[in-house]
Amino acid sequence: MNFRDELQKRILIGDGAMGTLLYSNGIDNCYEELNITHPDRIETIHSAYLEAGADILQSNTYGANYYKLKRYGLEEEVSTINRKGIAIARKAANGKAFVFGTIGASRSFRKSDLDLDEIKRSFREQLYSQLIENPDGLILETYYDLEELEMVLKIARNETDLPIIANVSLHETSYLQEGIHLNEALLRLEALGADAVGVNCHLGPHHMIRSLEEVPLPKKAFLSVYPNASSLPEYVDGRFVYEAVPDYFGYSAVNLRNQGARIIGGCCGTTPNHIAAVKKALGNIAPIKEKKIIKRKVEVIEAAVKETKKGLYEKAKLERTILVELDPPKKLGIKEFMKGAKALHKAGVDSITLADNSLASPRISNVALGTILKKEIGSEPLMHITCRDRNMIGLQSHLMGLQTLGLNEVLVVTGDPSKIGDFPGATSVYDLSSFDLISLVKQFNEGLSYSGQSLGQRTNFKIAAAFNPNIRHLHKAVERMEKKIACGAQSFLTQPVFSTSQIEDVYEATKHLHTPIFMGIMPLTSTRNAEFIHNEVPGIKLPDTVRKAMTSAGNDPIKARAEGIAIAKELIDAAAERFKGMYLITPFLRFELTEELSKYIREVDNKRVVELTAKEQ
Repeated sequence: MNFRDELQKRILIGDGAMGTLLYSNGIDNCYEELNITHPDRIETIHSAYLEAGADILQSNTYGANYYKLKRYGLEEEVSTINRKGIAIARKAANGKAFVFGTIGASRSFRKSDLDLDEIKRSFREQLYSQLIENPDGLILETYYDLEELEMVLKIARNETDLPIIANVSLHETSYLQEGIHLNEALLRLEALGADAVGVNCHLGPHHMIRSLEEVPLPKKAFLSVYPNASSLPEYVDGRFVYEAVPDYFGYSAVNLRNQGARIIGGCCGTTPNHIAAVKKALGNIAPIKEKKIIKRKVEVIEAAVKETKKGLYEKAKLERTILVELDPPKKLGIKEFMKGAKALHKAGVDSITLADNSLASPRISNVALGTILKKEIGSEPLMHITCRDRNMIGLQSHLMGLQTLGLNEVLVVTGDPSKIGDFPGATSVYDLSSFDLISLVKQFNEGLSYSGQSLGQRTNFKIAAAFNPNIRHLHKAVERMEKKIACGAQSFLTQPVFSTSQIEDVYEATKHLHTPIFMGIMPLTSTRNAEFIHNEVPGIKLPDTVRKAMTSAGNDPIKARAEGIAIAKELIDAAAERFKGMYLITPFLRFELTEELSKYIREVDNKRVVELTAKEQ
């Protein structure tokens, strides 16, 4: 049989899940390793799907790439596992079904998991291993990231003329992540030479049918669909179980056919019984050649509130803008915190920045304090958001909450790992990297959730990001800045710097950028404080002159304070000549230090204005 000829004539039935059956039998380690250790188990499952009516058997190689196998210490077995996977499926098929080599995505929903060059190397290794065994075709499946799928499809099509099925996975009905509509994605995959394009995993039959209702029949390729048994599994006795009955799955297969599906199989939760139900329901029914498209109305969304006030990043492009970080308290009671916030506001600070459990230690919620600051003193706080404490769901909920409260100035940071904080056993989530989260906030500003669904309104966040100049190769930090700008960052706050030469270096390295930089300056409080920063804070080295100045103050707190303020003022003078943005970091909640420095900045600026005015006259 010729696969392409058969696809022209009839509906082909795919197989179902491999992992579901293995999982149900108590196997929860590396499924692909079984190709080597227990090939008979894999062959038995293939045979069951063949008997159920499958026309296409997929090799047990979904995660058989370098990075996924490395988790089990099997990275040297990539070729063996992939070749064995094809061979086992071919033996089970016995010439009665097509054998397709399966290659799954390397990235999850995070683009930052792996860069494209890493994925290329891993994909080529897996691809070449499978091609040695001469499969009847390839299936690329469960790709949430269209960028990755497009790249690997190009590689595969350049390397082989075999039939290729390319399946994306949807977060929501009709949409990939980043708001890409399913039809657009399938058109792009068809243009790259896929023989069949479609969807698999994550959604059950109902939502896949709805998604395909908006997709016309491709001009050259055919539609492929592998739904889960149902959209939502149940959690029973410590295991996830899909309860959808096979008859419903078979009934749904007819509706999928009515939407133009030419290949219909199953993904998570499906078994040979589900595939047998598909075979029975479809019988000898012919594929459709025409269909009516349902065009759902695209919601036009506007910002919740029209902007009238300049954002901090906009102000910092034109005039001096001062930010002061004042950490939320570790203990209940905000009297002293509010005293400091009011003093700083009176001193001319443009915004108080509120860390998000800095140093991985629990503090009063910065959202609570930000709301109070905005209400009681009219300040627009800059809210830090870390990637550490919230998963994908929590981050989106958090952003919607900030928008609802009118807290629209945000600083996106990775967040210190939990192991350095007060509770080292706590979990660090990191569903998203700082790059991913910046992109997500930007997408919220377009009115779209991570999955591409409408939020009902556009948010109006102003996005700041972190910049660490305290590294050996400054150009690497600048490259990260440029990447963050591409993701949507509109301004940068630096970690504290302690030398005027470093400020000059940062200026020279970043002067080609048009994104405002707030130079970080933190007053030292004692020689002990200075030595701790120099010796124990990674990446920061204080100049000898600074250390000697702080040492000369001895244990006298008044002299130490004076030296710390003098050093900070010298740094402020150097930074003010090159940057309009100033970022003062309050040490140990001693707001009187940053209050004095804020007043100093305003006084120096006023003095310069007077001098310039006098010269002009």
